Amino acid sequence: MTMLETFLKPMHREGYKFVAIFAAITLVLFWIWDPLGWLGVGATVWCYYFFRDPKRSVPQGRGLIVSPADGVVSLIERAVPPPELGAGNDALTRVSVFMSVFNCHVNRAPIAARIAKMAYRPGKFFNASLDKASEDNERNSLLLELPDGRHLIVVQIAGLVARRIVPFVSEGQSLRTGERFGLIRFGSRLDVYLPDGVEPLVAVGQTMVGGETVLAELDRDMLRRAASRE
Repeated sequence: MTMLETFLKPMHREGYKFVAIFAAITLVLFWIWDPLGWLGVGATVWCYYFFRDPKRSVPQGRGLIVSPADGVVSLIERAVPPPELGAGNDALTRVSVFMSVFNCHVNRAPIAARIAKMAYRPGKFFNASLDKASEDNERNSLLLELPDGRHLIVVQIAGLVARRIVPFVSEGQSLRTGERFGLIRFGSRLDVYLPDGVEPLVAVGQTMVGGETVLAELDRDMLRRAASRE
């Protein structure tokens, strides 16, 4: 990777119109007063950086669940999945990844699976780092069916600044691990509900790289016990 490639990342097409708007406003600000124009340049660069869509090296391995987003693990707790998915009332382990306005906001599939159901629910716009954001904020939920019949749930949650969840996929579609499935504009959160019995391999406060950081591993305990008997 060259020095230029280190700083100049590909931009997702969702960002084109926003960068154009910021650039146009910057020209007007320069016309009004030069110092304002330079502030506009900074805002335009930030907008480009927000919509960056870098390549990711997806780890290869049976049963690996990767983080669906860049950001920081803000919560790990037991919680009931969104009711609109019809996934039952049993609590599952939920791992929440909070994305600030400086993180890459392209979301990636945590594991190869089929989208058995996708449900959008309008809501409020609390700070996405708060626990109540999972229940009250606008969200888009995906029920992912694994090859063995189990389910994993991913929920895109809008935040205090985010006002638009943009899905790239549809119900019934099959996803590869690390494949892009959506984007949330301007600060938000991703919740992952792990299948029953699967424990997270991450901790609160840990920095995550979407499509790369291993969040959990299916049947890790079972495989470890089997290996110990060999």
